[in-house]
Amino acid sequence: MTGTTSFSCVYVWIVCVCLWVNDSVSAGEVVARRPVLQQSVSNFGYSKSFTELYDTSKYGNFQLNNGLAQTPQMGWSSWNFFACNINETVIKEIADALVSTGLSDLGYDYVNIDDCWSNLKRDSKGQLVPNTKTFPSGIKALADYVHGKGLKLGIYSGAGVFTCQVRPGSLFHEKDDADLFASWGVDYLKYDNCYNLGIKPIERYPPMRDALNASGRLIFYSLCDWGIDDVPTWGRNVGNSWRISDDINDTWASMTTIADLNNKWAAYAGPGGWNDPDMLEVGNGGMTYHEYRGHFSIWALMKAPLVIGCDVRNITAEALEILTNKEVIAVNQDPLGVQGRRVHSSGIDGCLQVWAGPLSGHRLTVALWNRCPEAATITASWDTLGLESTTAVSVRDLWKHKEVVENAVGSFGSRVDSHDCHMYIFTPQSPKFESIFLTAAVVTTTKAILG
Repeated sequence: MTGTTSFSCVYVWIVCVCLWVNDSVSAGEVVARRPVLQQSVSNFGYSKSFTELYDTSKYGNFQLNNGLAQTPQMGWSSWNFFACNINETVIKEIADALVSTGLSDLGYDYVNIDDCWSNLKRDSKGQLVPNTKTFPSGIKALADYVHGKGLKLGIYSGAGVFTCQVRPGSLFHEKDDADLFASWGVDYLKYDNCYNLGIKPIERYPPMRDALNASGRLIFYSLCDWGIDDVPTWGRNVGNSWRISDDINDTWASMTTIADLNNKWAAYAGPGGWNDPDMLEVGNGGMTYHEYRGHFSIWALMKAPLVIGCDVRNITAEALEILTNKEVIAVNQDPLGVQGRRVHSSGIDGCLQVWAGPLSGHRLTVALWNRCPEAATITASWDTLGLESTTAVSVRDLWKHKEVVENAVGSFGSRVDSHDCHMYIFTPQSPKFESIFLTAAVVTTTKAILG
């Protein structure tokens, strides 16, 4: 048998196996099998360690597979600023502000109502009822208003007998509540974890997934189980995003701690399902401009949901500048969908940090993050980034919006102020345009067959 014939037989065998796998999915279970980062990188100046450094091997099969979350969700949520002080007028004004500020044009399209929207009890038919004082027109009318602005409406419930603010939860009411949300025109559900009767989240969250799938409406499913039971290991089979931590608060300590927690789970995220380190605090006043810039940069690099948590009706110019940085948003929304991560740290307690992640077009995003109390020079060497030592890259500064180096080789560094973050895109120069996208399973099988 010739080499060409042998390869052809292997190819046909692989195709047959893939078709068999797809046909073997049980009825009602639709599974998305999509390679995230299995490509030949040597022709683009990347080293052999590249795919190990930016490991995506835990990115799994999404049983929800509702076609949503191909990139991380963007929008606004009421909780961080308003907590329970919400009403339909506020929600309408927020929707108006998202449009007037231009935020909606950049992709911030979910308007999410958090806890406290409902009455304290269900009605006589066991249905959830909006608070008649704060939402007198009802959620359907509010959804129509938001949709009329070209936006989407999100709502909140919990996988417990009560929500965290002691409103009725959806545990054991999943079908009725999912159908109700669908009838109102809801586009997004944040599903919290309070008053859960001690039942494991892996048992409580799938029933709502199934109910939403059966509701007849595409509804983004955001799990908020606070990272319990290593949620990325199972949440990727249940929802479109999953919270990996307790609630964020508007402090440097909270933000950096959660960033570190999310870094652990980088290999589990991808199109269809994302690690969620919680909402953005940008604009709420508890951090400096530089700290907020780092917050936004790292969230974007980590492919975290970009959900605004401030009062956009009264947003400051500095906060708006950060939240409307198109180049940073483009990193977050990059279609390759690989979560960036910390690749190097130095200094006291590792406070001088290099974060990086692959982008489409064989590019690399790099953040130099100074978590030290004083300004310092942070240098990213090619070996820590997964680049060959001789690779030349152009370097574009995403906050200065300009090219700062045309042909950097070996390393790149910058002096970064305390608690600030510089963010770049590295583009390898003159690559040989060859790329092979294969699933890890096919690669392994082919090697086995060919010996």
